[in-house]
Amino acid sequence: MGYSGARGGLEAILAAEDLVRHKRDHAPVPWASTGQITARFRLAVDRVMGEAGLYDEPTAAAALRQAEGDTLEASHLLRAKRSTLPRLAVSEPVDPDEMTILRRIVPAFRSPDGPQLLGRTSDYTGRLLEQPDGPPEPPAELSAEPSGEGVARTEEQRRPRRFLELLRKLELVDEQPAHDDPEPHDITRKPARPPAARSAVLAAMARAETGALVALWYRSILGPDGDVHEITLGELRHGRLPLRVRHPHTGNPVAVGEFRVTEAEAVEDLDGAEEDRTRFGVGYGLCFGHNERKAIAMANLDIANRRFGRSGPLEQLLLMTIDGLDSGGFLEHLKLPHYVTFRSMAERKQAMRAAAEAGEEPPARIAGPAGKDCR
Repeated sequence: MGYSGARGGLEAILAAEDLVRHKRDHAPVPWASTGQITARFRLAVDRVMGEAGLYDEPTAAAALRQAEGDTLEASHLLRAKRSTLPRLAVSEPVDPDEMTILRRIVPAFRSPDGPQLLGRTSDYTGRLLEQPDGPPEPPAELSAEPSGEGVARTEEQRRPRRFLELLRKLELVDEQPAHDDPEPHDITRKPARPPAARSAVLAAMARAETGALVALWYRSILGPDGDVHEITLGELRHGRLPLRVRHPHTGNPVAVGEFRVTEAEAVEDLDGAEEDRTRFGVGYGLCFGHNERKAIAMANLDIANRRFGRSGPLEQLLLMTIDGLDSGGFLEHLKLPHYVTFRSMAERKQAMRAAAEAGEEPPARIAGPAGKDCR
C-alpha cells in the first residue's frame, strides 16, 4: 500500500484562519453587537457562560459571535479567556433563599406557599415557526418591570418559601448531613476523580455540556444500569442572587453585583432495601444563567449519584465524560493529521494478511511506530 503524508500543512492552516476571519468580519449583513446578541440570543449566551464557568454576558456574547453560533467553541474561547484573568478575591457563600425570583414553578404541588411565577417561558406556546419580514412593531405599553419579566410583584412574592420546607415540616425528607462535605471542591484547580465529594460532582455538572448532561440523565432514568427511579420535579427557580466579597480594608462583606442562576430541586422515591422508605430523597441543581434543562438534569442526577453512583458507572461518567471541552476536544482532534497512527494500523493489517496467506499464525505483537510494540 502506498502512503504519503500531505505537504504544506502550515500554509493551509494560515489560509484557513484567514478565510475564517474574512468570512466572519466581512459578511454581507450588518454587524451584530454584543448587546444585540445578549438580548436576542440570551439562552445561548447563558449556556456558554455556564459551560465555560465564567459569568460575563458581554464576553460570552463576543465569544458566541466569534464562534459563529457554535456554543461549544464559544465556551472554549470563554474558558481560555478566563484562564488569563487574575483571581482577585473569593466570593462569600450565598444563600439561594436570597434569590429575587423571576420565574418559579412547583410541578409537584398545586397550591404551593407563594405564587407560581411562570415568567418568561415558551413552555405553553405552540411550536409554530414565525417568519417575520422585519422587526416587530414596538408595543403600545412597556412591561411593568424594566427587566421585562412580567407584572410587578411584591418582595414577599419574589422570595417565597420553598416547597422543600413543606416536605421538611411533614418529615418526609431524607437529607444528607452537611458535615460530610465541609469545603466546596474547586474543580478549576484540582480535577475530581471517583470517589469524589458531592460538591465536586455538583461543580462538574454545573460546568458540563448541557446536551451531554441531559443525555446522561435520560440514560439514568431509563435504567439500562439497573437503577430504578421514580422522580418528580419539586421546584424550579430562575432569579438573581447577590455577589459579595470581603472588603480588603474593613473585612466586611460588600455586595458588588448580581448574577442570574437557575435552581432546581428534584424529589425521588426511596425504595431501596437500605433506604428510609418513609421519606423522599432530594436532589439539587444550580447553574449560571437561565438553563432549565441543565438544572433539572443536574438535580435528578445528584440524587441518582448518591443512591447508585458508587455501585455503578454513574459517578465516573459524571466526573469524566460530560465536560464539553474534554469530550468535544477529543472528537475535534480526530480532524488533525494522524498519518503515523493510521500507517501503523495499515501495516499491521498487511502483516496479518501476509501471515494468513502463508498459513502462519499472525504474530501476537507487531512493531509499531518509533519502535513501540502494538497489539
